[in-house]
Amino acid sequence: MFRYSLKITLTLFITLHLTTSFGQDTLYTKSNKGKFFISWGGNRESYSRSDIRFQGENYDFTIENASASDKPKGWHIDYINPARMTIPQTNFKLGYFITDHYSISIGVDHMKYVMDNNRKKTVNGYINLPITDQGAVFNGTYNGTDYLISEDFLLFEHTDGLNYINAEFSRQDDLSYLFGITNTDNFQININEGIGLGLLYPKTNTTLLGKDRYDNFHVSGFGAAIKVGLNFTFFKHFFITTDLKGGFINMNTIRTTKNAKDTASQKFFFLQRIISLGGIFRL
Repeated sequence: MFRYSLKITLTLFITLHLTTSFGQDTLYTKSNKGKFFISWGGNRESYSRSDIRFQGENYDFTIENASASDKPKGWHIDYINPARMTIPQTNFKLGYFITDHYSISIGVDHMKYVMDNNRKKTVNGYINLPITDQGAVFNGTYNGTDYLISEDFLLFEHTDGLNYINAEFSRQDDLSYLFGITNTDNFQININEGIGLGLLYPKTNTTLLGKDRYDNFHVSGFGAAIKVGLNFTFFKHFFITTDLKGGFINMNTIRTTKNAKDTASQKFFFLQRIISLGGIFRL
């Protein structure tokens, strides 16, 4: 009787062990290779100061150390309203895992950049518009001049938006074991790191020296960025990511008026704080 009971106990133990091991090895979240993912979210941005140079017929001047802010929408229905999705600051990404840890993706970071007005800034250069032009009131030579940048003088915004169209190469590692999580199909914690390159395709809202307002899309430069963040995956297919993303932007051909000869250029650093919702799946 004792030997019979021992045999049953050993059989149950081995069966349970094999079942558990087999179940853990076949968890959907244990392997990422071949999976697609897509996400949508929102961001806040901070920008470094930059020198902005404006060039055109009869003028060439630089505003030094110009500051700027983003234009947040806050928690709003517009993030999921298809007719108004470009109004908030958003992030879209579509990617594919080429191995269990490494992925490639394409995305659009829809940021917003608003130069701060009504502040005194150092201006260098000249303005010599025809006397018949409305902007002729600003004519003069600016040699390190402290000048109040009013909206009559200049309105300068990338508000629809500062569109960073980018490709990223990223690595993802599972941290669930650090928190004692064994069934990652129910809940999984990952860390992501990545690098990316892209083009800037802003819709720049500009009113310059009394000229007609200009607000059209134009490829204006390039950017590069690095990121780090946490990914929280629920029930195998749904996730929330929180990313910190910093980078450099060089915009050397910004359109400012209807005249193609009127351009601006600037270089600056940016820092994004991003929260996104998404899904991950195999076709």
